[in-house]
Amino acid sequence: MSTTGETAMSTTIAPAPAPAAARTKARADHRGGLGRRGLVEKTWFTLFRGAAVVNGLALLVICAFLAYNGLPAITWEFLTEVPRNSMTEGGIWPCIVGTAILACGAMIVAFPLGVASAIYLNEYATNPRLVRVIRLGINNLAGVPSVVFGLFGLAFFVTFMGLGVSTLAGVLTLGALVLPIIIRTAEEALRSVPDTYREASLGLGATKWQTISRVVLPAALPGMLTGSILGLSRAAGETAAIMFTAAVFFTPTMPSSIFSKVMALPYHIYVLATAGTEIEVTRPLQYGTALVLIALVLGMNLVAIWLRARLQKKL
Repeated sequence: MSTTGETAMSTTIAPAPAPAAARTKARADHRGGLGRRGLVEKTWFTLFRGAAVVNGLALLVICAFLAYNGLPAITWEFLTEVPRNSMTEGGIWPCIVGTAILACGAMIVAFPLGVASAIYLNEYATNPRLVRVIRLGINNLAGVPSVVFGLFGLAFFVTFMGLGVSTLAGVLTLGALVLPIIIRTAEEALRSVPDTYREASLGLGATKWQTISRVVLPAALPGMLTGSILGLSRAAGETAAIMFTAAVFFTPTMPSSIFSKVMALPYHIYVLATAGTEIEVTRPLQYGTALVLIALVLGMNLVAIWLRARLQKKL
């Protein structure tokens, strides 16, 4: 009698094993969830790859089109002489020099200001509301069309400051144009530096400025150069920002000072394509000038990328 009671009690207390069907269903649901997530992930990656392929093909088509139409115009005379006979003969040497001066000058002006602004926003600013307002303004400036910067340069640098149409006015205008890009990329580079670097430096007795200048900035400099590469590319290819401030239709001499007027490749292409006296005759020169501009921008970018790679190796 007692044995039967103990058996009944043990049967009542012992937990019932989970049904095999429930376990199987749980595994199937788990595998199904993973399968759906994997399918969504593969779909998005496929879309991203497709977008990259489309962009790459578009770039190749544009470059191939310019090379096909512009290579016949590329000669030593075209690269080393000044334009002649209403732009239908000669070369584009003054345009090459003017473009290089304007782009490099813009970076000389904008890079120190951009890095200093990023250091303040990331390392010193303590008012979060003020920082948000400043970042909002920087983001808005990054999206402003270049013609607005050109009109600003005309009103402020050319007229108000009395610089006239000159290399200096164009450099300052392009510097203001690329400044938001440099600030944003420099700030992101500073954020990417681990806080342990700062803590270790401060723990060894360094001041905050010594920590920033000797530890944080060298570690963030390769990332900052990425922003300078983007800014250099934009500055070299801008037309609207310099047509009101620095570039002229034609000048027979090279710029002799920062107050001299210059010719530039983007504005020269615009002139040949819209305002020239022999637009159809200069068609090969237009494509050749565009091809030279792409090659010049690519060369300056390669130099900046090489410098960035060297700095990364030293870190």
